[in-house]
Amino acid sequence: MINHHGVHNLVEKEKKLIIKQSNTNDIQKLLGPPSTKGLFHEDIFIYIERKTSTTQLSRLGKKKLLVNNVLIIEIDKKGLLAKKILLNKEQINNINFSKDLTSMNYTKRSFIYNFLNSMRSKINDPLGKKK
Repeated sequence: MINHHGVHNLVEKEKKLIIKQSNTNDIQKLLGPPSTKGLFHEDIFIYIERKTSTTQLSRLGKKKLLVNNVLIIEIDKKGLLAKKILLNKEQINNINFSKDLTSMNYTKRSFIYNFLNSMRSKINDPLGKKK
């Protein structure tokens, strides 16, 4: 049994999109509404295609990932297709993430530390009966 989520045949449909010619109406007519839009830029559309199948009974019915494609489309100010990036499951696995850590900018006596500490104690003991 194959479960399919998102846009069907994303690879073939992506080939029909032409940079500097296709506009937002063409894109939405071909692909439908985007799976999600960019958080900081409304002119970035993200389309997802995902196919999974259940494996044999000997593997206890675990799901096997068959297809995992992501299409990232950037629209310019005129409403035309400016850039498109298609990622498959191998390319997604090879994405390098930053290993930098965010440092804490508060001390034990700061307002933020006191506030978060009081919220933690209220969550752990909402009625104030534990000691």
